[in-house]
Amino acid sequence: MTDVTGAHADVLHTLFHSEQGGHEQVVLCQDRASGLKAVIAIHSTALGPALGGTRFYPYASEGEAVADALNLARGMSYKNAMAGLGHGGGKAVIIGDPELVKTEELLLAYGRCVASLGGRYVTACDVGTYVADMDVVARECRWTTGRSPENGGAGDSSVLTAFGVYQGMRASAQHLWGDPTLRGRKVGVAGVGKVGHHLVRHLLDEGAEVVITDVRAEAVDRIVAAHPEVARAADTDALIRTEGVDIYAPCALGGALNDDSVPALTAAVVCGAANNQLAHPGVEKDLADRGILYAPDYVVNAGGVIQVADELHGFDFDRCRAQAAKIFDTTLAIFARAKEDGIPPAAAADRIAEQRMADARAAR
Repeated sequence: MTDVTGAHADVLHTLFHSEQGGHEQVVLCQDRASGLKAVIAIHSTALGPALGGTRFYPYASEGEAVADALNLARGMSYKNAMAGLGHGGGKAVIIGDPELVKTEELLLAYGRCVASLGGRYVTACDVGTYVADMDVVARECRWTTGRSPENGGAGDSSVLTAFGVYQGMRASAQHLWGDPTLRGRKVGVAGVGKVGHHLVRHLLDEGAEVVITDVRAEAVDRIVAAHPEVARAADTDALIRTEGVDIYAPCALGGALNDDSVPALTAAVVCGAANNQLAHPGVEKDLADRGILYAPDYVVNAGGVIQVADELHGFDFDRCRAQAAKIFDTTLAIFARAKEDGIPPAAAADRIAEQRMADARAAR
């Protein structure tokens, strides 16, 4: 079903009527000459200009792309609020297979679309886009982060994303076992790409036992070749059922925690880099009912957005790393609030983020 604009009715319902909506602005961008079709969603600017990455993905439909942009933008509002940044939440998606349709002309056209918002939205990398792409976008748009050091940026943000997830794991260990060390703990990492392979290094450096899997065999082979002590699981389904795993780290695409995976989990803690890990509302309660401690994804994976936000003020890696280290304390505070309110950690994080945004709006 569609309305007079041709947009799927369920998307418009999400935007205007559901609890998942409330977005300030949604922009549809098109440049026929380059083939660009993009959606920019701004969820909130209560704390400052919306900040979030650009996802380049072959969506099955335009409606699916809009829905993803809305969901991701909302998540960025919460992530930026919990990271203590002076930014609201936004996200962009470019429709298409980046291996087939990504061109310099398309990225320049996209840069012009972002620039037309006059700084209400600041973009960066996400799935399907990279530092080199942001360098191109920045030629048309000064509100671009995630650029290369040669072009005034900070480079790859996955380094600090992994560091933040590592801090979230340490906080989870502190809360559950009374000691932040991960030495001797068995950690299963699903997805060892841009972020996951950095996380594996942190875990090995601390003396953790690591099991990995990835849909790309070459990604697993690369890590095992460098670190023969790392074990491999056949797939994610096998990984989550591996006996003795203390911590499960989903580091691929979203929806990893669902009605099938949660009952099968052997881990006592879930803490990973993937966005939107909870497949639907209620999964956080299912985790709590099973006694599994969930470190909210948008809290622990905020190291990357901390890094790109710092580009706007003259990038300093040590300053960013110090701020990302605070994810340890933030995660502990969420666990404490969850215990105090008798709610799952995901709900506690939402309450804290929503209060910060509400306070900012009231202070205007």
